[in-house]
Amino acid sequence: MANPPPTTLTVLALGLAVLCAAASPAAAQNCGCQPTDCCSQYGYCGTTDPYCGKGCQSGPCYSGGGGGSSSGGGVDVGSIVTDDFFNGIVSQAGNFYTRDAFLNAVGSYPDFATGGSSDDSKREIAAFFAHATHETGHFCYISEINKDNDHCDLSVTQWPCVAGQAYYGRGPLQISWNFNYGPAGQAIGFDGLGNPDLVAQDPTIAFKTALWFWMNNVHNVMPQGFGATIMAINGALECNGNNQAEMNDRVANYQQYCQQLGVDPGSNLTC
Repeated sequence: MANPPPTTLTVLALGLAVLCAAASPAAAQNCGCQPTDCCSQYGYCGTTDPYCGKGCQSGPCYSGGGGGSSSGGGVDVGSIVTDDFFNGIVSQAGNFYTRDAFLNAVGSYPDFATGGSSDDSKREIAAFFAHATHETGHFCYISEINKDNDHCDLSVTQWPCVAGQAYYGRGPLQISWNFNYGPAGQAIGFDGLGNPDLVAQDPTIAFKTALWFWMNNVHNVMPQGFGATIMAINGALECNGNNQAEMNDRVANYQQYCQQLGVDPGSNLTC
């Protein structure tokens, strides 16, 4: 269960344009690149930072291409998380968790499912929903069933617990503990310590807390395989043979979603 990163001078822009032109002199300024190449902000084809980084127009852009806030690896997140894909997961649930709420939340996290190829983007999306499916029982649960533990760590004085509040799991990744609610609320813009229940009342905030946790703890380990994401989310309880059934359920979800998205799940699936 779930336990965040910036006026170019004219001469610099001109310099980068010259660099792109020199690096790929045969590329036309209107691009028409190969599928493996990026179209830079100045209209040249290539595969390195000047092409796939800031201003990338199309192809496997590092930040999704075209400046879109919900795209990854040249593929728009919304085109991957279709109505059919999302509704196929939440078919057993009520209407708290919605695709619109997810996409609204993704707009605040443009680096989600970006930084690699289109297949990398699909694997990260599959991984996110695999964990969310496991944590919420196919999005049936908004809050943790067992609310006896207030999940207040008094030793974390930077994020002091508020009297009368409990920090048990809520939302798609069941964010827990005061040391997560505090910084998540600060980053998103709500009082996570004073009003943690908002995560169970506003679906967009619920998805934002899940994405906040993901981007701070899970996103960077995706290249290591799905098993590393399990370790990042609930490793102490499930990895190294601690609870193989729970781990296997996450893996099965991930493999299913990868199959639906038409992407190989990769290696190192367990932890």
